[in-house]
Amino acid sequence: MPKILIVDDDKGIRRTLRDILEFEKYEVVESTDGLDCLVQLKQSTFDVIVLDIKMPKMDGMEAIERIQELSPDTPVVMISGHGNIDTAVEAVKKGAFDFIQKPPDLNRLLITIRNAMDKSSLITEKKVLQKKVHRKNMQEIIGAGQAISDVKQTIEKVGPTDARVLITGPNGTGKELVARWLHEHSARNEHSLVEVNCAAIPSELIESELFGHEKGSFTSAHKQRLGKFELAHGGTLFLDEIGDMSLSAQAKVLRALQENRITRVGGDRDISVDVRVLAATNKDLRDEIAKGKFREDLYHRLAVIVIDVPALNERRDDIPLLTEYFVDQICAEYGQAKKKVDKGAMEALKEVNWTGNIRELRNVVERLIILSNDKITQQDVEKHVKSKPQENFRLENLFEQFDDFDSLKNYIEKSFENYKQLEKVN
Repeated sequence: MPKILIVDDDKGIRRTLRDILEFEKYEVVESTDGLDCLVQLKQSTFDVIVLDIKMPKMDGMEAIERIQELSPDTPVVMISGHGNIDTAVEAVKKGAFDFIQKPPDLNRLLITIRNAMDKSSLITEKKVLQKKVHRKNMQEIIGAGQAISDVKQTIEKVGPTDARVLITGPNGTGKELVARWLHEHSARNEHSLVEVNCAAIPSELIESELFGHEKGSFTSAHKQRLGKFELAHGGTLFLDEIGDMSLSAQAKVLRALQENRITRVGGDRDISVDVRVLAATNKDLRDEIAKGKFREDLYHRLAVIVIDVPALNERRDDIPLLTEYFVDQICAEYGQAKKKVDKGAMEALKEVNWTGNIRELRNVVERLIILSNDKITQQDVEKHVKSKPQENFRLENLFEQFDDFDSLKNYIEKSFENYKQLEKVN
């Protein structure tokens, strides 16, 4: 049964509209002012809202702005006994479906409500179709090896929950893809997945980006702006490269996770948010905590579940599958017939040191498709792909093994001489 919210401070108007709408088999809920309307909207969903303009506490014009934030797809029919053309135009600009003067023509009101519901149904149907297209076009997690199979199994188990997930792994391994599939498997997948690259936003702007700001809160704040937490309300917020977030922003994110509330920059009003947070980093956050660059309490809030995405060098058996996938994808993008990759080329690709991981592999496949002839051969790989020597240790770990610089210097010189001798033998 369709559900309609009537918002009017006039009890007689509410009673009349209730009688008419219930006779037409609608479920009716009443509200006396704009504030109560917002409370009702947070507690339930409605097919249509009938909203008066002149009301105490919060009038209809202010209420519709808040309704557009909370439930932008819910059609709102404005009614008023003090309306004119200017009022009607302003109401429609703010997002109203239609404007009707009091006393309302009941036949017109019923037709308007039916039309509003038709529009709402079309919006819902459009979203369902977009979701199907999105899922069809969404990139799969390619791989059959044990390491990537473990990642897929974890996504299937954790996705349907609201647990926070920390996704770790080197650059180019597909951490963003893991986040998208976690969202896709969740009950929040009807709402938005909002992505924020913390490394790409200057530290002085990150708080405004995450929490929004009020008009006039700083020099360039010419109007109010909603932050990513508010935009992700009901859905998922993905904080990529969270290890690069400033400590002050970390403190506010921690508060948001603890209390499910945020405050816009320059504002003094707490705003409730319902958001699942996923985070990703290519850094060792334990090391960052030891260096005082990352809050330990925030780490424990984020790392309820940790998914470590393996580097491509750790899953070389998946390289043939990934290569075939990229060949299909890139050839289709270029509008050309699929190129075959011979066995020698595939074996040569498996021997490359993939420091850039899957992102680098895709670039290499694209290069080979462009520069090769009818098929991609081992000679093409040897000619166009330069492999870098694998690194078996991190430099900072090497420093820890020596008491002074001279010892380290002697070790490096000796290692270099051994490497040159080995190179001569080979």
